[in-house]
Amino acid sequence: MSAALLEFREVDVFYGPIQALKKVSLQVNEGETVSLIGANGAGKSTLLMSIFGQPRAAAGQILYRGQDIRQKSAHYVASNGIAQSPEGRRVFPDMSVEENLLMGTIPIGMDHAEEDMQRMFELFPRLKERRNQRAMTMSGGEQQMLAIARALMSRPKLLLLDEPSLGLAPIVVKQIFQTLRELARSGMTIFLV
Repeated sequence: MSAALLEFREVDVFYGPIQALKKVSLQVNEGETVSLIGANGAGKSTLLMSIFGQPRAAAGQILYRGQDIRQKSAHYVASNGIAQSPEGRRVFPDMSVEENLLMGTIPIGMDHAEEDMQRMFELFPRLKERRNQRAMTMSGGEQQMLAIARALMSRPKLLLLDEPSLGLAPIVVKQIFQTLRELARSGMTIFLV
């Protein structure tokens, strides 16, 4: 059995006086693809965001590779191998595809940016066709591909995906999940809600 890459131990999260998560415990082992399913408003996105301290967990532990990262900065977390593609296809709308991808290298530096960008174009050929196009002019599916590719540019050990299929056409969902299967086969750990 693989070791836990990410583990939540009795995590509590509050938004002001409102408790969003109560004593959540969950483990994601290295090399696994784990999906957390629940109703809207159940706290799935909050759980993902708590990894980056947005909001910060009030109690419990969030362990990454055995180290409690609950008090670490978002930059520290991203620089140490965790990347997130947040809900809502958040891209930099006035930037080109290429510029959006380069933003994904901020946690690790630009040393392998060109090589990694070519890999993203192999994973998502549509992005290569659109490399000079502003993100705001792309379809929702293309923006989702870009958001995932931007997260991958940081060479994560753990990829967090928040509702990657939300509002997308079935054919686009199929393309995205085929790519996620390829990433999982290559050994990437994926946690999606």
